[in-house]
Amino acid sequence: MLIPQLSVFLENKSGRLTEVLEVLGKEALRITALSVADTSEFGILRLIVSDTEKAKSLLKDNHFTVNLSEVISVMAPDEAKYYAKILKILSDQEISIEYTYAFSCGSKSIIILRCNNNGQAIKALKDHEMELINASDLYKI
Repeated sequence: MLIPQLSVFLENKSGRLTEVLEVLGKEALRITALSVADTSEFGILRLIVSDTEKAKSLLKDNHFTVNLSEVISVMAPDEAKYYAKILKILSDQEISIEYTYAFSCGSKSIIILRCNNNGQAIKALKDHEMELINASDLYKI
């Protein structure tokens, strides 16, 4: 149930995001999800792509700093109360959210979560019958 995710560290200057996407685009890699967090000096681009190892290798070959981590993906109706329900399940188990982002898919939301304990988070979400998405299904969305 864990989804591989790339984190790319970028200088906060015009064109850096474009450069990453051009590198991946030359190999026709599919991006399922993307999020950017920034500070005044740098940004962190988080990506879920169709071929994580190939993307990581390509980016490193092009002198980008890349890390691989694992996240959880949950599908829920696209109303705020369902996102809140998922977060409450985790907070009730004292599981911290390091970060989260989401995107819509029809009337559903795909919620990406990185928790301080992904294993406990998966168990808690399963125990509450939340719809977890595995990597192969997420790549098809």
